[in-house]
Amino acid sequence: MNLPELGAFLRTRRDRVRPAEVGLPQGPRRRVPGLRREEVAQLAGLSADYYTELERGSAQNGVQPSAQTLAALARALRLNGDERDHLFHLAERPVPPSAHGPSAHVQPALLGLLDRLSNTPARVITDLHETLVENDLARNLLGTSPAHHGPAASFVYRWFTDPHARERYPVEDHPHHSRVFVADLQAAAARRGRDAEVTKVVAVLRHRSQEFAALWDTHDVAVRRMDHKKIVHPTLGIIELDCYNLLSEDGRQRLLWFTAPPGSRGAEQLKLLSVIGTQDLSVTDGTAPEGLSAAESGSQR
Repeated sequence: MNLPELGAFLRTRRDRVRPAEVGLPQGPRRRVPGLRREEVAQLAGLSADYYTELERGSAQNGVQPSAQTLAALARALRLNGDERDHLFHLAERPVPPSAHGPSAHVQPALLGLLDRLSNTPARVITDLHETLVENDLARNLLGTSPAHHGPAASFVYRWFTDPHARERYPVEDHPHHSRVFVADLQAAAARRGRDAEVTKVVAVLRHRSQEFAALWDTHDVAVRRMDHKKIVHPTLGIIELDCYNLLSEDGRQRLLWFTAPPGSRGAEQLKLLSVIGTQDLSVTDGTAPEGLSAAESGSQR
């Protein structure tokens, strides 16, 4: 691992990003042209000390950034595809696919739109419903997305295999969501062709869930673009919202956001979300990802 080059690369990329580009105030006393180390750490969900060690590029402290950490840094620093790949090469980590999996590189156009959606819950997901990045309001509304790998990274997979995944939705709405998820997954599977990742997800779900197998065999297909949802929030109760999806050009990633008509009860509840925060509402397994403190882990997806 070329830690000195990795540290130098991170420093130059940090200097290039302006605070306004990532939703941070410029401030009258800013002494650096780009972001501060602490700001990059916050955006990537890392401790400030851990990120500082990365920039220093010293091997003495045994810093070994994981693929998850590198992907988070690529998003925080707004790296393009070539820069993201370079970061992984410097860290001597396998470069993950650009569009798939929880370590996928978020398409810049979707990430730019997400940055501007500060007043509505929003997240960028893959076509297998793996959360790539989300804003605070999305975490407040839906809870923190667990950091899973493999099939379990897909919310569709968890929907059919983990009863806890359905807790934020009224029981009477579960059949509708099941049909929508399977029809959307049918479209993704056809679009990807003989893709090993989606083939594995489908095979495991057919084996583990009779409900999924029955729905899959109907061969219903429909790309999810808009839906009306009821969210069961632990503090605010049931929140009725419209859910929209903006797909990337290749259909492999999408920006998902929630909104409500002005003056509606849902709109008022959305305003309260930013006040309530995520305290004691996040689902966590009690462990913190690499480089995160226990407190910081609770704010991650």
